[in-house]
Order: sequence, then structure tokens, then C-alpha cells
Amino acid sequence: MLELRPNCECCGKDLPPEAADALICSFECTFCAGCAEGVLAGVCPNCGGNFAPRPIRPAAKLAKYPASTKRVVKAEDCDSRKAA
Repeated sequence: MLELRPNCECCGKDLPPEAADALICSFECTFCAGCAEGVLAGVCPNCGGNFAPRPIRPAAKLAKYPASTKRVVKAEDCDSRKAA
């Protein structure tokens, strides 16, 4: 089951399950479109992979298969890319 992480790992922006601007890599690292396309230039800082739109889980399935509530923020990865 795909883990729907609740926020951008770069800037901390909330990304609810229905967020259309949530992007993931093949390891489910989660970023907002602004960070993924801008700061990260389309490359995941964790695994080096590319990004794809995160699927939107139908609301009827969220009750049985809820989104994750664990927030992950790795701003140091993003800060180092902003400085480059």
C-alpha cells in the first residue's frame, strides 16, 4: 500500500491525501510541486530518482487505508541545493 505522507519533505507544506500538487519518487519520498520542480530540479535528494504525481486515494478508501500522519522534513537537503 502506498504511504500517503502528509507534507513536503523540503518545505514542510501540508499535502493532504487529495493534494494535486504532491509528487513522489519510487521510494515514496514526498514533495510539493514547487520544491520538486524548483529547488530540487526534478531529482529526489534522497535517492536520486525522478518524480511522478502522487496518486489520489479515493475518499471512500481513506477510512480503511488512511494516509500517514508521520511528518518528514529534511530541510537541510533543500537548503544546500538553494545555496548552490
